[in-house]
Amino acid sequence: MAPSLDFSDWWAKETRKGTPVVVTMENPNYSLVEIDGPDAAFRPVDKDRGKNAKQHTWVLLLKAHRAVGCVTWLATMLWALLGAIKKRLILGQGVAMESEKSSKGRLLFKFIRGFLVLSLVVLVVDVVAHLKGWHYFENSNLHIPQTSEIQGWLHILYVAWLSFRANYIAPLIQSLSNFCVALFIIQSIDRMVLCIGCFWIKVKKIKPTIVGDPFKHEDVEKSYSDYPMILIQIPMCNEKEVYEQSISAVCQMDWPKDRFLIQVLDDSDDESIQWLIKGEVSKWNQRGINIIYRHRLVRTGYKAGNLKSAMNCDYVKGYEFVAIFDADFQPNPDFLKQTVPHFKDNPELGLVQARWAFVNKDENLLTRLQNINLCFHFEVEQQVNGIFLNFFGFNGTAGVWRIKALEDSGGWLERTTVEDMDIAVRAHLNGWKFIYLNDVKVLCEVPESYEAYRKQQHRWHSGPMQLFRLCLPAIITSKISFLKKANLILLFFLLRKLILPFYSFTLFCIILPLTMFVPEAELPIWVICYIPVFMSLLNILPAPRSFPFIVPYLLFENTMSVTKFNAMVSGLFQLGSSYEWVVTKKAGRASESDLLAAAERETKAMNHTQLHRGSSESELSELNKMKEHQEALTPAPVKKVNKIFRKELALAFLLLTASVRSLLSAQGVHFYFLLFQGVSFLLVGLDLIGEQMS
Repeated sequence: MAPSLDFSDWWAKETRKGTPVVVTMENPNYSLVEIDGPDAAFRPVDKDRGKNAKQHTWVLLLKAHRAVGCVTWLATMLWALLGAIKKRLILGQGVAMESEKSSKGRLLFKFIRGFLVLSLVVLVVDVVAHLKGWHYFENSNLHIPQTSEIQGWLHILYVAWLSFRANYIAPLIQSLSNFCVALFIIQSIDRMVLCIGCFWIKVKKIKPTIVGDPFKHEDVEKSYSDYPMILIQIPMCNEKEVYEQSISAVCQMDWPKDRFLIQVLDDSDDESIQWLIKGEVSKWNQRGINIIYRHRLVRTGYKAGNLKSAMNCDYVKGYEFVAIFDADFQPNPDFLKQTVPHFKDNPELGLVQARWAFVNKDENLLTRLQNINLCFHFEVEQQVNGIFLNFFGFNGTAGVWRIKALEDSGGWLERTTVEDMDIAVRAHLNGWKFIYLNDVKVLCEVPESYEAYRKQQHRWHSGPMQLFRLCLPAIITSKISFLKKANLILLFFLLRKLILPFYSFTLFCIILPLTMFVPEAELPIWVICYIPVFMSLLNILPAPRSFPFIVPYLLFENTMSVTKFNAMVSGLFQLGSSYEWVVTKKAGRASESDLLAAAERETKAMNHTQLHRGSSESELSELNKMKEHQEALTPAPVKKVNKIFRKELALAFLLLTASVRSLLSAQGVHFYFLLFQGVSFLLVGLDLIGEQMS
């Protein structure tokens, strides 16, 4: 037994007294530690105590090694960028120039190119003036020299240019700058209000709930009859990479097989892909799944036309709800049980929207930046609007509609490329309510190449402006409240769809470079640095793992402003490219857990199919022939060709030119911002943003 020793007297004294006592025990079950004094274990340790000169040398060498490693990494990145510029821009190896179909896109490029040439001329003039000692332009307090100070005809021309710049150009730029700054502040306030609303939802734990278990009954037959009839639609077009995953996931829904029907709405114009999809549908049909393959001979109206044609089928009349999944979406088996019960005892509910989750969000830098934007969209925008307004834009997929709501709102219309937003606005005007479920997630993909992402963003920003022109009279004359009308017009359309791309492009791509060449028109540092960084922090909050990418995210958002601005103008003025629909290219990726689960489900399904194989030998042989036919038609893989994006490249050189000009005015913050923003445009213009990055 251990002796009982009282150390309280020792701990109360600062100096050690008495003689040391050594206690010897047989088979001790604890360790003894020798302490020199009562407070020895609690005294601060001097880190430098006991270190000799050799140890200090090693520490310094280690720090120097880290610094050299950082410099080496930066040099390697710079060398790789210069190599890419030489290979893709100068030598033109493995690249192709983007094809600009719309006259508006060509006009914007000509404007940026003219602006670049003019800025280079002004830069040369300012450099010559600087070398000659004419430092009148170094700050906003312009000093016009007197006649006695004039030094020759060149000096006269330069002074005349300074007077014209200060009296005529600077006031116009300053007025436009103030207008854009005001729009920037309004949009920032809107973002802050949305974030406060999201914070309130999190604190109060507000979310749509299901009361009880609507499908729990003692009588099994009765419980099946209580399940509503669900129509599931999978629209697709040449989706060779992802069709199998989506069809497989939807076919394994946890729902009575006689209570749902799957429509595979194939608009593919490639015959080999049609055979593949037919084969996949036939395979699941043999396993007892109610699934139908449907192909339109005339592909009009894109996705809206496809959905509209499918809803006109006679057998659809017996169904109460319709769930829609794009070809790259993979819902969980319990998706219907998590969404459909919200419609029970809620006759005013027209839509239940689930959240998207991304299997390839860490594939490269581009997918990481997209994940930040989409997380904010779902976590903040959709959730806040769903809780407080019962309205938000339908995302086009991963949602369940009440068919009666679709019919009352006029059904799918082919008038825009954003048919999902169109039907949502019309349903809202007819009094239908929406619910957003942030906890129900459906796996999908984000574009992995900048070309695919750029085309997607063009459609997403031209379509809303097109829709705004068409819906404005209906919104004004509708019977909804004044506040809902104001929300639709001022916030939903104007602020978030029109003003955001306008001020972002005008302020950071036009006005900021202009203020470098016309220093009399000033742009405050808090507009360039403080507010954008703060707003980027707010945007990243729903995706906290993305905090290391805050600077690339800020720069990339400004870089994308040229595409969004071009798309917004095209949609607003009904230009040719506003009705262009390009299917977003998919990679067909799935998470590791999904692949394992799919393999297990596939094995079980195949074992079940063996019981019925005798009655379907002819169909299986036909499927094998389809696969052999497809393999014979499969072309060899084509080597990737990168695109050169002219508008982004022109803006890159414009911003880099402005950064050089800022050095003459000793504007440090402006120089670094313009330099990094110019490099960002350069990476995008050379199609380097979608390259692999671990």
